[in-house]
Amino acid sequence: MLNPSEAWQILHDAELIHSAEEVNQAIIQLALDITADYTEKNPLVLTVMNGGIMFAGQLLPLLRFPLSCDYIHASRYRNATQGGKLEWVALPRESVKGRHVLLLDDILDEGHTLAAIKAELLSLGAQQVACAVLTNKNIEANKPVKADYIGLNLPNRFVFGCGMDVYGAWRNLPAIYALKAETAPGKHDQNR
Repeated sequence: MLNPSEAWQILHDAELIHSAEEVNQAIIQLALDITADYTEKNPLVLTVMNGGIMFAGQLLPLLRFPLSCDYIHASRYRNATQGGKLEWVALPRESVKGRHVLLLDDILDEGHTLAAIKAELLSLGAQQVACAVLTNKNIEANKPVKADYIGLNLPNRFVFGCGMDVYGAWRNLPAIYALKAETAPGKHDQNR
C-alpha cells in the first residue's frame, strides 16, 4: 500500500498512454458492438471485481438490451504487482446455467485469471461465455483466452488507471498511465 505522497509521485512520473477521451470513445464503440450482438440474448453480465468495476459502470448504461447483472471475484494479486495462485473470492449469486454470459474486465494481460473464470463459468453450465475487456496488453506470448470485445490496446508495460491499480492505488483515474521503466515493478508483471 502506498502512502499519499508515494502515490502522487508515481502519477507525476508516469506516462499517459490513453486519455480519458480515448477511453470514453472506446467504451462507446464497445457498447455499440456488444449491443449489436446481444439484443436478443438477455445475457447475464458479470463484472470481474475489482478491476472491472469502473469499466462496467461506464459501459452498462450504454447497453441497449435487457440483461441481468452480477459479479465474480477471483484474484491473483491482493494489491501486489505479480500474480500468484488464483483465489476465488466470490462466485455469481445468479445461476449461469443455460445463460449467455458476458464477462467485463479492465485488462487482458497474460490471460490466466480470465481463462480460469471462463472455464469455471462453463463448468457451472453457462451456454456461452464471452469476454469484453477495456484493454488488451500486447505481450509476446500466446494467451490462454481471447477477448471477444477489446476497447484499447496497450504496450507491454505496467499500466494503471481505469480500474487497474498500482500497489492498490489509482484505480479511479479516468485515463490510463504507464509507469516509467525504472520504477516499474518486476518485468511488466501484471499477469492478469
